[in-house]
Amino acid sequence: MTSVPQPVLELSADQARRIALRSQGLLGAPDRRGGVRGVLRALGAVQLDTISVLARSHELVPYARLGAVGRRTVDDAYWTNGHSFEYWSHAACILPVEEWPHFAFRRRAYRARPQWGHDLPDGVYETVIKQLRTEGPLTATELGGAKNGGEWWDWSASKVAVERALMYGEVVCTERRGWKRVYDLAERAIPDALLHDDMDDAECLRRLVALAGRSLGVGTRADIADYHRLKGEQFDAVVADSGLVPVSVRGWAKPAWADPEALASEPRGRHRTTLLSPFDSLIWERARTERIFGFTHRLEAYVPRPKRIHGYFAMPLLAGGRLQGRVDPAREGTTLVARQVSLDGAKSVAPMAQALAEAASWVGCTDVRVERVEAPGLRAPLTVAVAQALA
Repeated sequence: MTSVPQPVLELSADQARRIALRSQGLLGAPDRRGGVRGVLRALGAVQLDTISVLARSHELVPYARLGAVGRRTVDDAYWTNGHSFEYWSHAACILPVEEWPHFAFRRRAYRARPQWGHDLPDGVYETVIKQLRTEGPLTATELGGAKNGGEWWDWSASKVAVERALMYGEVVCTERRGWKRVYDLAERAIPDALLHDDMDDAECLRRLVALAGRSLGVGTRADIADYHRLKGEQFDAVVADSGLVPVSVRGWAKPAWADPEALASEPRGRHRTTLLSPFDSLIWERARTERIFGFTHRLEAYVPRPKRIHGYFAMPLLAGGRLQGRVDPAREGTTLVARQVSLDGAKSVAPMAQALAEAASWVGCTDVRVERVEAPGLRAPLTVAVAQALA
């Protein structure tokens, strides 16, 4: 790690927490005019994931910030009129289309890898590109089938080819249809003004570091680098030219940087009470979540059932600007089932009830059933509070 400049100011831990919440769109009045696209631009990346309990994660992210926006409205906002594309950022993410040039460094890196983990018969890549040019946009199934008939990773040659073209930037994922990627040629899907790899690696990295700093508000080297999965040394090479301001945060053991706009005014306004997707960018980085909120966050969907502590898809409760518990939800018909709930004491009963009732209404459920509560004495008060919130 390179030498760190002296901080220009010191923030309290509470200031840093509120800056982070405002920068993530969870403190202050929601940007309803900007809508879902405004949320995407502010966050810079919205993670995709196959798991769907209440809804898919990319739907839960704008819901947490805007409230009960229609699920069809969410998908239309992401995928219509070329406003976004899918690529590898923090993970597989929806990205604003204007960020296409910033990922030129990653496309070049993928092109430099000789096989990208799969062998590919001669001519298949060219055939897939030709098919997209004449018939696209197409799913992998429409290109000839995604699987060879074996395990889930046993991709067909056409699937390998189109995914390789996606990594290289010759092909773009322009939407998800029935959760399948829809591929089109970049020359058709990306506006001419953006369709270039003119930025050198340093400029790409500088812009992504600046954007990550803006979306986080304030963060350490690890926080900011992790946002778009950059390496620490990549962050070090460009942070001095990124426009981010070196700061210190009381209680944080490591140096930090802040977006100058985030420092220009005191974060104020209404706190959102909501359930968060486990893949929400507010809580992407586990160490950051513990540092800012004193909350240990871990997705247990891929943990064997007997070893789970909080449940398959435990969703943290955000209320009053703090993480006050979590719930592992499920759906049975028109009933939202709170299979397992943990609360930060009796003060968290009312906000959890509000969040459960709002989430139930959003996904078309008319009832909520509370099953297990970590503190058994809170189960009855939570059940009563939920019934009142639904009334």
